[in-house]
Formats: sequence, structure tokens, C-alpha cells
Amino acid sequence: MASVKNLKKDINYVLSGIIEECYVWQMLQEDTKKSDKAEKIIDEAITTFDELIEKVNTKKVENKKTHFKGINTELQTKSKALLAKIEKL
Repeated sequence: MASVKNLKKDINYVLSGIIEECYVWQMLQEDTKKSDKAEKIIDEAITTFDELIEKVNTKKVENKKTHFKGINTELQTKSKALLAKIEKL
């Protein structure tokens, strides 16, 4: 882990990319009922962003290195799950 600043940038970059994919998918849909499915994924991505940033900003951590590695791993698993949901749309 290089720095907390880079971890925050990674979280922002990955989750904003997922949200952007949802918006693109919505624009390509003619049926508005289908676009509601993408809204749920967007909401989940925003919630994930808030949770991860809150974990990054936690000050009382015993072992910072393992804490930040855990956050990075959680980012990867949650982003893969969100991308899988987008693929199922």
C-alpha cells in the first residue's frame, strides 16, 4: 500500500467507473422500467463508497498496514460483485 491518499483515489476511481457504466447502460435502454435496476446498483455503489471511505478515515487502528490491505481487498471484492450485477442487466 503506497499511501492513504492513493487508496482513496482508487476507491473513488473504481466506484465512479461502475456508476458511469450504469448511467451508460441506462441511456441505451428504451424501457424506463429496466433502468430502475441500474439505479439500485448505483445506490449500492454509493453506499459501498461511503463505507470504505469511513473505514479509511478511522483513526484508532492497531495495525494500519493490515487494515488498509483489508480495505483494498474489500474494494476489489465489492467492485467485482457490482460489475457482475451490471453484466446481468
